[in-house]
Amino acid sequence: MTTSFSEQPSMPVTAVAADYPNGHVIPAHRHDLAQLLYAIEGVLVIETAEGRWVVPPSRGVWLMAGIDHTVRMRGAARIRSILVQPDVLPGLPDKDCVIEVSPLLRELLLAATQVKGHYQPDSRDARLMRFILDELAALPVLPFNLPWPADARIARVCQMLVNEPAETKKAEDWAALLAMSVKTFHRQFLKETGVTFGRWRQQSRLLLSLECLALGQSVLEVALQHGYDSQSAFAAAFKKQFGISPSGFYR
Repeated sequence: MTTSFSEQPSMPVTAVAADYPNGHVIPAHRHDLAQLLYAIEGVLVIETAEGRWVVPPSRGVWLMAGIDHTVRMRGAARIRSILVQPDVLPGLPDKDCVIEVSPLLRELLLAATQVKGHYQPDSRDARLMRFILDELAALPVLPFNLPWPADARIARVCQMLVNEPAETKKAEDWAALLAMSVKTFHRQFLKETGVTFGRWRQQSRLLLSLECLALGQSVLEVALQHGYDSQSAFAAAFKKQFGISPSGFYR
């Protein structure tokens, strides 16, 4: 481990680096600064009260200042990240989200972690940090978020689906478990998560599958573990969601 994410830098942008073993968990904490978390190796699972993000290599998660979050490593993780003073640049993301990390941004982040101590406003290091923010503001937001309900009843269903992604119970079964009508269950689920029950379950399965793929499990094994009848069905859903095949995702 090379540094701590608990540091609170006085500069507008500060880069940090840390290496963690598989399974390591950074307990719930918050920063007074916005943060871009990015792993050049490994998968990060980041949880807040409002959602869960699964972040593979070539993606990063942007967290607003003051957000309580935990970070869990799937596979050995090498994190290269930045902490950003609030309102340092217009156009940065205004909500927690996952972004594409372009090859350019990746190299900029690697270079930024070599910057030591304070830097002068008009120095090469300051321009490097500003370039990172310009690139960050231009990159697209990606569908790697799993919204989490505040309602304890709906959250109970969601937690069971996360624990058992191959679970095949239908909405009717979950509604009966919660002693509510199917119509009420669908309405409450959509209200709490912003997406339908079917869409949430599929996104949950696909995001969870990223963690298993990161650990080197075969595509077929991952497909069956996550509720798909075949490798081809899983690959089709995966490519529709992420724009690439499961086998090509970590290359």
